[in-house]
Parts: sequence; structure tokens; C-alpha cells
Amino acid sequence: MAEKTASLATQAYDKIKENILNLTYPPGTPLTESLLAAELGMSRSPIRTAIQKLQSEGLIVSDYYKSITVREITDKDINELYQIRELLEGAAFRLIFTSGRNEEYSYRLEEKVVRMFAAAENTYEWELADTAMHMEIISIFENGRINRIYENNLCELIRIGQFAVRNGMQIEKTNENLRKMIEYMRKGDAEQSFAILKADHFEIGRDSALKDTSTTPAASPAALPS
Repeated sequence: MAEKTASLATQAYDKIKENILNLTYPPGTPLTESLLAAELGMSRSPIRTAIQKLQSEGLIVSDYYKSITVREITDKDINELYQIRELLEGAAFRLIFTSGRNEEYSYRLEEKVVRMFAAAENTYEWELADTAMHMEIISIFENGRINRIYENNLCELIRIGQFAVRNGMQIEKTNENLRKMIEYMRKGDAEQSFAILKADHFEIGRDSALKDTSTTPAASPAALPS
């Protein structure tokens, strides 16, 4: 019986988390154990366990009255996460080229971009593939701590990425630009390849995502470090 309850709690956790990440439950959505139980066809016990885990991960928050909602994403969250991405991926691009591994990484990134092309009709699946592409870029560091920075923020990055698409970032155009980025990598052109990533993912992506919070976009980040 305990194993069955644990299995149901895992199923509930996986489904609720997926619905948060794919924006079925957008930021700020109020949730209740009873409604989730009815929706998932389960008792409240596994739902309660799933909610506790999601609260510990920061995807669900509760207030003084113990009402629960999907965690909001603020303009500060967006600006900070894009700043982290540009700083780390700018340094990663520099290392990819200075270590002479740009051709190798062009093929590694191409594999991820092919998956992005395949997922172009599904924003959530496309964002998962896009996130995998960014993780591949920072793999050049071979640094577990840097990986954990991305892993700890993956849920927010996935949600924010969908904000960007919803507010004007074009999947088809982004895919084509990434194809061009790969071509520049094979030619050994660090500045041009990173410029595409910077303009398309960090500037357009960030500014589009910020429209969801009705704030003025922050100033453009710096160029690729020299």
C-alpha cells in the first residue's frame, strides 16, 4: 500500500510539475488539493505529497492562510537569469574557440538544434530542446557547480522561454539563426557565432519575456568577452 501511495505521489508530482512548466498552470494560478485530486483522479494524500515537494523546489508557494499558488515570475527573475546565461555562455563560447574545439562543438550543438527544428510545432517541447542546447554550450567548462546553477534554474528558464515565444520570439527564425551560428562556429568565427546567440536568445528572448511582466526591458548586456 505504501508503495502504491508513493507511486501515485510521483505520478501526481510529475503531472503537476509538467503543467506548471508548460504553462497549463500559469504563474499565479491558485491551486487546491481537492481540485488537483479531482483533475488527476487521485485521493488528496498523493496530491499533498506532490505539492510539498513542489513547494520545496520553489514552483509552488503558500501564504499565511495556506492557500497555494504557482510561483510568479518577476522582471527581476528574468533579468537575473538572462544575465547569468549571457555571462556563462559568453565565457563558454570564448573557451570553445580558444581551446580549438569550435568544430567539435558545432556538431554537438547541431544535434540539439535539429531537435529544436523537430519540435517547432510544440512550444514546450521546443523549449526543452533549446534548454538542452544551452546546457551543451556550458558543458565545455566540465564544471559540476556551473551545471548545477543551470539545473537549479531550469524550471524558470523553461517557463521564461515560453513567455518569450508567446510575446514575439519566433521559433522558426530562431532555429534558422542557430543554424547560421553553427556555420560560423565551423568557420572559426567566434564573434559572429556568439553575436547571433546574443541577439536572438539573450536580447530578443529577454525583452519578449519581460512583456509578460509589463515592465521596461533592461539595457542590453555586454558583448562577447575579449
